[in-house]
Amino acid sequence: MFALSQKRLDHVGIVVRDLEATIAFYTNVVGLELKDRLTHTNGVIQLAFLGFNGSDETEVELIQGYSDTLPAEGTVHHFAVSTDNIEAEYARVQGLDVPHLDEEIVTLPNGYRYFFVHGPEGEWIEFFQR
Repeated sequence: MFALSQKRLDHVGIVVRDLEATIAFYTNVVGLELKDRLTHTNGVIQLAFLGFNGSDETEVELIQGYSDTLPAEGTVHHFAVSTDNIEAEYARVQGLDVPHLDEEIVTLPNGYRYFFVHGPEGEWIEFFQR
């Protein structure tokens, strides 16, 4: 059996068309902060890494310039950010007039609660409370 030396999800990569708009969305709507930004060694691809408040936890990597057509290489269905107050997050995001907001917070049989929004590239972002 294969075992990783570190057991954590490092990042989720999302190919985007407009890096600036996507950075703005993830900082203003999702609440991430821009941790790093760079040009790939190939000189074409622009990368941005976002995360929570200086945390070394899982990051979102935004990739611009990888492909002119999306989603030729597949898509990420969704990723989730956790919250300890799903109602407050729902109200905050609803006030930002984000398109494709779920009509209500969903509660699963185990008590977990969530709602989805769509990012500027159509990606799904889940706000999730355990």
